Parts: sequence; C-alpha cells; structure tokens
Amino acid sequence: MFEGPRYLVAFGPKRVPHCFTDVLILGGGLAGLRAALAVDPRLSVTVVTKNDLLSSSSQWAQGGIAGVVDPEDRFDNHVADTLSAGGGLCHGDVVDSVVREAPGRIAELIAWGTKFDERDGALELGREGGHSHHRIVHALGDATGREVMRAVIERARLLDNLEVWPDTFTIDLVTDAGGCRGALVWNKAHGKTLVWARRTILATGGAGQLYRESTNPEGASGDGLALAWRAGATLRDMEFMQFHPTVLYIAGGARSLITEAVRGAGAWLVDKDGKRFMPDFDPRAELAPRDVVSRAITMVMHRTHHANVYLDLSHLDPDMVRRRFPGMAQICAKFGLDLARDRIPVRPGAHYMIGGVEVDADGRTDVPGLFAAGEVTSSGLHGANRLASNSLLEGLVYGARAGQAASADVLASADADMLRVPDLANPRSSDTNGSLDLADIRNSLRSLMWRHVGVERAGESLAEALDTVEGWCRYVLPLQFADPEGWQLQNMLEVSRLMIRAALVRQETRGVHVRGDFPRADDAWQAHIGWRRGRADALVEPLAAAATLGPAPAPVQPGRGLRDAAKVGKN
Repeated sequence: MFEGPRYLVAFGPKRVPHCFTDVLILGGGLAGLRAALAVDPRLSVTVVTKNDLLSSSSQWAQGGIAGVVDPEDRFDNHVADTLSAGGGLCHGDVVDSVVREAPGRIAELIAWGTKFDERDGALELGREGGHSHHRIVHALGDATGREVMRAVIERARLLDNLEVWPDTFTIDLVTDAGGCRGALVWNKAHGKTLVWARRTILATGGAGQLYRESTNPEGASGDGLALAWRAGATLRDMEFMQFHPTVLYIAGGARSLITEAVRGAGAWLVDKDGKRFMPDFDPRAELAPRDVVSRAITMVMHRTHHANVYLDLSHLDPDMVRRRFPGMAQICAKFGLDLARDRIPVRPGAHYMIGGVEVDADGRTDVPGLFAAGEVTSSGLHGANRLASNSLLEGLVYGARAGQAASADVLASADADMLRVPDLANPRSSDTNGSLDLADIRNSLRSLMWRHVGVERAGESLAEALDTVEGWCRYVLPLQFADPEGWQLQNMLEVSRLMIRAALVRQETRGVHVRGDFPRADDAWQAHIGWRRGRADALVEPLAAAATLGPAPAPVQPGRGLRDAAKVGKN
C-alpha cells in the first residue's frame, strides 16, 4: 500500500502565526460543544469548526435521543436492545454505562432550555426500529437536532473561556515525541496557523459524503478520521458504515433523511406494486433494526427492478402525521407529495460512521494528549450496527467525559509543557496539482464507494475498488494543495481505502457489513479490525466474552480465513 505523507502541507514555526490554548476542540457539533461545556472554567478553550455551529450533522438529526425516562421501561431493556442491534460487537460495559447516564444527560438538556415535545404535561416518547419500548425524546416533531443544538449553542455562548473559530479547516494534528500538541489550521482571513494546545479533542463527525447517496451534510467527509490516522492513532471497525433505510429519493431533490420515527408511528414500507414487504423479512417488520431494513429494501429493489421502494402512511391519522412530522411534510410538499396520503419514494443512503478512532471510556485515544468523542470514534457502544437514537446520546456522554478528562489532565500537568514550542517543520514539495480535476476525482470516488462498498459487498468487487482507489492515492496524496478542496479530497481517499481494506478483511456478514460471498456471521470474526499508520497488516482483536454482557460467545479461534484476510493491502 502506498503510504501518503505525514503532513499535507508545508509549514515551519517561523513561517506561520502561532496561537496557544489549554484545550483545543476540533468540531462544533453536539459532542464538541458538550466537551467545551465540561472544561474547567479556569482553562481556555478554542473550538475550531470548518463551517459554523449550525452546519454539523447534529443540527440535522431528526429522530431524537434514546433514554430510559418512562417508569415502565428499564435500563436492562435499553441495554438489551443496543446489544441485539450491535451484532455481537458491542462492549457490554460501555453500553451499560452510557444507557445509565442517558436520563441525566437528557435532564441536563432540559435544564439548559431544550424544549422536548410533550403531551399532557409529560415528555412524549417515540419508538424507533430495534427498540422494545417508547423511549425516544424528540423536539419540534422531527427536528430534534435543531432544538438541542440551539440550546447547547446558547449555553456555550455564555462561557467566558470559550473562543470559536468558524470557517476554519483543520489540515493536520501536530505531534511531537509521539504526543499530540495541537493542530495546523487554515482559514481565508489568516491562512495557516499553528494552534498549540495542552490537550486536543477530536469531534469532527462522520464520513457519509464518501458516498453518492447520503443523508449527511457536505462537511461530513471523514476529515477527523484522516487527521487521526496521519497522527498515528488506531482506527477500528472501518468496515461498518450504517445505511439509513429511508432516504427521500426524488430526482433534483436533496437526499433528505426520513426519520425512523415515521415507521415507529406506524408507516409501512411497500414495493412499486403497493405490497407491504417487511413482514416477509423480519417479525418486527418496519421496526426491525436499520441493517435488516436496509438489506430488505435493497433485495426488493433488485427483485422488482425498481430504483426505490415507498413509505406509505395513508392508513394513519393524517392530522397526527402532519403534527408529528412537520419538517418532513414540508419537504415532501415541495415535490407535490402529501406525506399523509401519498406513497413517498425512499431508498437507503450512507448515514452514520460506526467505526472510527479507538477510544477508552473517557474518550482517550492511543496518542497521548489526544481525545475524541462522537461519530468520529469507535467507543464500543454501537458494535456492528447502531441502534436508532443512540448517536446524539453518545455525543452527549462522551463529549462530557472527554471534556472532563482533558480538563483534569491539564490541571494536573505542569505549565512548562505549554511554553515549549517544538522545532517542527514540513518541507515544501516540488509536486503540484497541475491540471487535476479534483471535482471529477471526488465524484468518481463517491460513485465507486456506492457501487462497491454500499449496502452489500463482495470480495471481487471490493478488490477492484481498492485497486482503483490505490491508483488515485498514488498521484493525489503526494501533492501539496493550497486550499480545502484538495485537502478534503486527500482525506476522503485515505478514509475510503481504509474502509475498503477493512471490508475485504471481514469475511462474514455482521450488522451493517453485508458480504454476498460470505452471507452468514462467523464466530471466528467476533473481533475488532484495527488499522495503524506504518503497519500493513490489520490489527485483529478478538472481543472478550465479558464485553458482551450476554451469553458468552464461542471461543475465538482465528482460522485460515482470519489470518490470511488480515494481510489485505500488504504490498
């Protein structure tokens, strides 16, 4: 495998401005801002976000936040549902701790002014796929993220120790003696700046924009994953990209997510002839976990030779539909569709990156000084398939933990380490981008990922994709670009090939990773697959039986397939 450069651009301590902060947070979504709110007020905090605070994936979250707030529900129920959805790769201790923390985090949001939907003076709880109880708190019907972010942003703006840098692209994490010392960032106003930090928290979100069909905003291009990779952090479970089953599919329209809660309220999935099909695939029908529903939709599309299936809400009370899902009703109306009466065309789209930077219970990575929280991480909560509405919950819990742990580290450390600026530099390269059409490469990459690394994969197809992406990497990664368009493409290429390599290694079907040539789960693959820069082989780590909080799995005995597949990309 061709290994790209450690740093994407030329820089030197005498050629760029310097900035100093106690805690640097990269990303302004829910995880990043919750981390900022957890930092001790005696410390300075700088939040760098490549757009603004209203452009994160958190802002667009529709469904809600899962938590046990109903007296009829139990923590054990939420734990069991999460483990069941996770396909045998969840860490039971992580799941249990996050689930038990959920009610407190929801109460905290309410105290900060979040207005969740209520009915008769109590929280109105929704139910989504994979959940055994009504436990989803939501806001503005189907715009929970917008309301939660409004409240959290307003709270963050009260902090005297916080500075936000919007419209600023993080080029690279800066490391010295194996530890993270901050980041090299860029914006139009100041160009490149070295931000030195005593602790850095990565909260940059996901990578849905690697795919042609995605629910994610434009900024979700996997930048944080590539930053961590180049800095030497371990990336884990990169084969697990969750595809949301129901993405509005209308020519000329944005690929808008249609929240899981629509099916939770009773919507049916039907084929082009109006036949309801989910009961044929799973006894939970439309309320099966996302991986099951996405796979079923894909099979029906193949069977009917039709580009999509349909959501049908016509059998439900139309007033309830329009009250509960006002945002979705408005989007459909733009295309002449009545959400309550018409069949709504949908198909799966890339939605949530389950894999990411490996972190412990406090959000620490294996790079000293670097923490991470939210979608950019692999925490052990989601396993091989995320349970609906556990994502905002994870951002809240791990954002708070990372902020607290980073803060404690700084307060316990000597001040001298902040004053020493290492003599770091990256030389200018003679390589230039020439006449490369970056948009063409980006579009080709997204189409390739959708065709070969989508809802269903196969070894021959994945190998073809890897060969193509490796070819692009060989002539794109060595170049030193001058603006975010080039850096973002380089990040997308790095992350894509890790995802493809991981999908090739895992020779089974588990959760959201579906291999047509290995259609069943294999106990030998109840393991994490990790990647570290400078190492060609995959790091295959069997999951400890204690991490499942359920029946002990069969002993993991890595056989021929496990050992051989781990060598993918070694050349």
